[in-house]
Amino acid sequence: MTNKFFDNFYNFKGFGPAIKATMPTQETLDFFKDKLPERLLEYWQEYGFCGWGNGIFWIVNPQDYHEILQTWLEGTEFAERENNGVDKYYVIGRGAFGNLLIWGKTSGQSIDVNSNFGMIFPTDYSEKLKERGEERSIDLFFAVRRKESFDQKDINEKPLFERALKNLGPLEADEMYAFVPALALGGVNKLENLQKVKAIEHLNFLAELGEKRIMADIVAMSNELHKK
Repeated sequence: MTNKFFDNFYNFKGFGPAIKATMPTQETLDFFKDKLPERLLEYWQEYGFCGWGNGIFWIVNPQDYHEILQTWLEGTEFAERENNGVDKYYVIGRGAFGNLLIWGKTSGQSIDVNSNFGMIFPTDYSEKLKERGEERSIDLFFAVRRKESFDQKDINEKPLFERALKNLGPLEADEMYAFVPALALGGVNKLENLQKVKAIEHLNFLAELGEKRIMADIVAMSNELHKK
């Protein structure tokens, strides 16, 4: 299933080929049939839940991340939106250092969680989702990915992924690179402080460490400014 959007992701941005893929079961596909865009499910069927760019980015089974997502959204306006039936959120991807990409049924790819810094970045794409439709929105989700956005910088602002890959070896589908001690506990973002850990356990640990900070919705703010 290639199109210019996916080709951009796979070849031009250099995320291909897929690694360590697990194919979705029919049960999983049925479960998400009307919950997530059909186009995303097509990619699952084509490539599986897998790593891209040597594991800097992973497309994940949202079921595996359901509980951890509740923990991250707990006490935020997003949990309220779910409770009020305004939106429903699913983790559809994650980075090698534990950032989560979250899809909203009505708001599109609208939340990024930076787990190392306890930051939640919202961008409401409700209008865009209506305009573009789910299929195009998912195609764009892949097309706009950049490896740099999943990389983590060290104290000298140098990207860490390639060096971590070399030092610690490649990640399994359920692993991430983590700073030990965690940055929230005063750890330092240096190569020698990175370890391979189980992703979900570590994301749970990071979620419990402190206040989650909801960052400004830059897109909404700029739209507001341009209205005036």
